[in-house]
Amino acid sequence: MFSDIGALELVTLVVLAVLVFGPDKLPKMIQDVSRFVRKIREFSDGAKEDIRSELGPDFKDFEFEDLNPKTFLRKQMEQNEDLRELKELRGSFDLRKEMNEVADAVHGREPQPTAVNGTPVNGAPVNGSGGAGTAPGGTPDLLKKQDKPDTDERPPYDSDAT
Repeated sequence: MFSDIGALELVTLVVLAVLVFGPDKLPKMIQDVSRFVRKIREFSDGAKEDIRSELGPDFKDFEFEDLNPKTFLRKQMEQNEDLRELKELRGSFDLRKEMNEVADAVHGREPQPTAVNGTPVNGAPVNGSGGAGTAPGGTPDLLKKQDKPDTDERPPYDSDAT
């Protein structure tokens, strides 16, 4: 309940309580507050048991935490087989490969053949020809300004301009 209160905050609360209630009434106040919290917990546990008994034996494993939408959705997602297939599909998606293909298409280069894991096939560079406009690792430098295109050639698509 108070797991996020630090030591300095706790000392500040104790000093504030002593100043507000005084050293004479503070022990009585602590007893009253603890008794009140205990009664609230008993009332809450009793209400939970009444609801479970009214729901019947079909809901004997019902937990009130299941009413939290996040918990409910997480349980439903774990049980649903279609979502498992989506997780597998998401795991097989290679963002780097897709970005390289888009960059090659934007710069008018032919995409290089790659294996499933993104390694080059037959020693071909994965990220283009390695000429002007490429970074030292062979990846295209999308921030470097390209040479002027020929007059009959359309300029490449500039994503920053849109």
